[in-house]
Amino acid sequence: MVSRENKRAALHEKLQLLRSITNSHALNKSSIIVDATRYIEELKQKVERLNQDLEAAQTSSQQNPLPVVTVETLDKGFLIKVFIDRSCPGLLVSILESFEELGLNVREARVSCTDSFRLQAVGGENEEGECIDAQMVKQAVLQAINNWSESYEEE
Repeated sequence: MVSRENKRAALHEKLQLLRSITNSHALNKSSIIVDATRYIEELKQKVERLNQDLEAAQTSSQQNPLPVVTVETLDKGFLIKVFIDRSCPGLLVSILESFEELGLNVREARVSCTDSFRLQAVGGENEEGECIDAQMVKQAVLQAINNWSESYEEE
């Protein structure tokens, strides 16, 4: 009898752990498991997207110096990643100006401009609360790169 109660308690504890890991608000076993399944599917999709981004970055760096731009939506803002397989003097300024035009405040950024251009930035919407989505941010960055590229080639 004690063994059965111990097993039940252990199962309950594991379900509660699963519930907390998956941010589930469900109360019964089957709902917790359904939420966990959804969570696992979301993680699989994220891994797939990251693998695609990595593959695209590797392919583009091997074939041509086209930029790789990814924008991921966060709770309050965006994670923006830009990679170009060559040095790009002045590109950072163009990208930051595009963020400013969008009303996107940069909260944190890491940049490398030595042999290649790498930018990883976390940006959030400004106080005006204009509706900005990930696609708009990506298009603005790509446009900034395009504008920079055109002006850089003219020099």
